[in-house]
Amino acid sequence: MQHSLQCCRLVIFDWDGTVMDSVGRIVSAMQTSAKLAELPVPTAYEVKQIIGLSLDLAFTSLFPCMNKQQHQSLFKHYREQYVHHDPTPTPMFEGAELLFQQLHQQQRQLAVATGKARKGLTRIFAETGLAHYFVTTRCADDARSKPDPDMLLQILHETGLQPEQAVMVGDTSHDMLMAQKAGIPRIGVTHGVHGLDVLAKFEPIAIVDDLHQLKTLFSSS
Repeated sequence: MQHSLQCCRLVIFDWDGTVMDSVGRIVSAMQTSAKLAELPVPTAYEVKQIIGLSLDLAFTSLFPCMNKQQHQSLFKHYREQYVHHDPTPTPMFEGAELLFQQLHQQQRQLAVATGKARKGLTRIFAETGLAHYFVTTRCADDARSKPDPDMLLQILHETGLQPEQAVMVGDTSHDMLMAQKAGIPRIGVTHGVHGLDVLAKFEPIAIVDDLHQLKTLFSSS
């Protein structure tokens, strides 16, 4: 583990459920949107399993029998619910900016690989003022959906780094499998969607419970 982090020049973060505590709003907005689109309302567990995927893939997974009109309706309602109507708070996880500051001081580059749309990440960056920490980002609009490694391969190409010089930090099996396919070491975070038992299946170099533990992990490398 220590060797992998000592070699690490690039830390790639998932966003929802890893850096931002947005799982509750995603679940609530998806359930309300399904109701408005006259589709079966998925359970919280079912919605959590698609977090990190592009919306098209997420919708297909949750509602395999929906028609084109229902898809369009769901897409419209979900965007409106998540951005404008759902009151569920989406704070940054405690310690996020301190972690980014530390990694910068260690002269490591930071990137984002997220299932969010570009418009959504841009909005979040404007609200949080965190954009300057990241050398590059990849969103659902820019690459094939997780767990395809396309996002990570694009980031490696842009930064000119090898897989072993990077580490992926994420909270879902989609993040872990994407990194595994790209040959990138990975760290699981249990404060989002998936717990220790699921994340461990993808042979991460570490699993932490929160960003404070992650900060300590990088401090000791």
